[in-house]
Amino acid sequence: MSMAVIGMIAGMALGFAGYFGGFGAFLLVAALGAIGFVVGRLLEGDLELGDFFRGRQDRRR
Repeated sequence: MSMAVIGMIAGMALGFAGYFGGFGAFLLVAALGAIGFVVGRLLEGDLELGDFFRGRQDRRR
């Protein structure tokens, strides 16, 4: 599945949540989607947990 289709599905889910559940549901769906994205990237190996905890000085090396 292409990234465009995944983005479209995510946008539609956010739209439905905003329309039927209001702004609070929109924010909840967006936050859970972002958490799911990060967890998925961690499981695929694209991100490391240490990337979130390193200071700016350590990233330049």
